Amino acid sequence: MKSVLLIGLGRFGRNMAEKLNELNYEVMAVDREEQKVNDALPLVTDAQIGDATNEAFLSSLGVDNYDLCFVTIAADFQSSLVATALLKDLGAKRVIARASSEVHKKFLLRNGADDVFYPAKQVADWAVIRFAADHVLDYIALDSEYAIYDVSVPEEWDGKTVGSLDIRKRHNLNVLAVRGGGASSMVVSSDTVLHANQTILVLGTWKDVQKCFKI
Repeated sequence: MKSVLLIGLGRFGRNMAEKLNELNYEVMAVDREEQKVNDALPLVTDAQIGDATNEAFLSSLGVDNYDLCFVTIAADFQSSLVATALLKDLGAKRVIARASSEVHKKFLLRNGADDVFYPAKQVADWAVIRFAADHVLDYIALDSEYAIYDVSVPEEWDGKTVGSLDIRKRHNLNVLAVRGGGASSMVVSSDTVLHANQTILVLGTWKDVQKCFKI
């Protein structure tokens, strides 16, 4: 079981605490505000009131004993940078920080963050692709170019096999799974028959998805 140090119990940090609790992680949560700490106690293993920009306080937590350290205090630019830098100085194994802008992201990486997530941009990107494209039901970005898309099977593909459509060769897309009727099949071969009431998970670039599905 992984142990996590979660710094910042605002709305985002609390949501993270709920998910970590659901996944049975051991979590130490930290925030400056007593009420936020008290509210989070049912969701975490332990919690403390304290200032994450105070080196002595962070040192008392034994940050090098945690598998992951999350810094979610993105609204306070300076505090997130200081907390991130102190965690690395104190020997934290892996520090993952939340950014509020691209500039913030760059500074966090320079200050020692092992990884940075930028929820506002990631959600905006997801919303545009999810709701502006008729055929795309969901997607997961893998990097700046490739993603996995959950796409409705076009009506003209109904009853045809993956092999006859030759999706990989013609469109540079890999079919990873077929979903329909509340079930998913991860075993996809050239003989797999597609139906218009199904969706498929495809791996590729947005440009190729647009071309293939006429988006």
